[in-house]
Amino acid sequence: MKNAKYFLERAKKVIPGGVNSPVRAFGSVGGTPRFIKRAKGAYLYDEDENCYLDFVGSWGPMILGHSHDEVIRRVQDACQRGLSFGAATAAEVEMAELVCELVPSIELVRMVNSGTEAVMSAIRVARGFTGRDKIIKFSGCYHGHSDGLLVQAGSGVMTAGVPDSLGVPVGCTKDTLSARYNDLDSVKAHFSRCPEEIAAVIVEPVAANMGVVLPEEGFLEGLRKLCDAYGALLIFDEVITGFRLAIDGAQGYYGVTPDLTTFGKIIGGGMPVGAYGGKRQIMEMVAPLGSVYQAGTLSGNPVAMAAGMAQLTILKEHPQYYRELNEKGDRFFGNIERLLRETGHPWKVNHVGSLGCLYFTKQDVKDYESAKNSDTELFAKFHNHMLEQGIYLAPSQFEAVFLSLAHTEEMLGKVLEAITIFLQKI
Repeated sequence: MKNAKYFLERAKKVIPGGVNSPVRAFGSVGGTPRFIKRAKGAYLYDEDENCYLDFVGSWGPMILGHSHDEVIRRVQDACQRGLSFGAATAAEVEMAELVCELVPSIELVRMVNSGTEAVMSAIRVARGFTGRDKIIKFSGCYHGHSDGLLVQAGSGVMTAGVPDSLGVPVGCTKDTLSARYNDLDSVKAHFSRCPEEIAAVIVEPVAANMGVVLPEEGFLEGLRKLCDAYGALLIFDEVITGFRLAIDGAQGYYGVTPDLTTFGKIIGGGMPVGAYGGKRQIMEMVAPLGSVYQAGTLSGNPVAMAAGMAQLTILKEHPQYYRELNEKGDRFFGNIERLLRETGHPWKVNHVGSLGCLYFTKQDVKDYESAKNSDTELFAKFHNHMLEQGIYLAPSQFEAVFLSLAHTEEMLGKVLEAITIFLQKI
């Protein structure tokens, strides 16, 4: 029988650990990764045609739901014209124009192939523009797997219990300074020690790789002021929050303007895409205009651009979608909080709009240290229970739950029923 175990055993013979990304492994929850065959709307179907209500959404980009008819149509049309040219296309121009229109802080934007590449490139631009080397990041914030940023990272690194990574030379991280999320004093301390050496502060405006940790009042505004005071750039990593909390991302949602912004797969409708952009005078440092080199043979891939244009155009033309989705998220995560209170369980729920996380800890979660207090063994039991109930969650305590426009109130009610059963069992 060609079930998940069958495919995993085959995969282990040719792929490290049987998966092409550690976040797909079930190491922290036990069991076998599901091998997905197809998806539609809010549902995933594995190789055995088991159906799961999906709350991963390809790690965020499926805000319209899987296989949206218009997105698929646009992709099919693009495929008929060719998969890749290695040359400039009109689709790249249209996509760049749309991003600049939707996100006021971006005047020039460069397409790349992943969020990791976008962040790596944005930091290089910040260093080139300022003539400085050091950057400040926050413990528990994940900005991709480039060498200089695998320092107290979140996401899959956090799940695996590996604080950094082998294979990263000490010299690659000597200019990376770690601060505490939601703690402006820890940022001020770095600036005080290195007032003329810090090129940029990079932050997830909503930290969504150690679960979901919201910025406390004044935190993002404080980062903006500190960067201005010391001549550093502020980079918002909106790989997760971009075009999800609002059409102009977390920066529009919270009203704080960064100098540079990075995006991920949501701008490609789920295809492998990334982008970075910002103020004209900064982005003019990028080759061929400037001397900061960055290139990508497949950047701006026409099929990916078609998918991204379709999704972003739909969101632009239906501004009410964000209100509906955020209100749906408030109800859903609010109902989980109410259920926990009524059943006498002290666990915490963090959420903003359609992003949320249930932490198995009694302590409020506001940074990396408090997130790590979560009971990961209890989460593993919860994950396996939900999977048995046909509900697909990320296999880690430290990942987000993503809602989509395809999730109905009836579907969300089934999730609450499944959580109720779990609470009765433990």
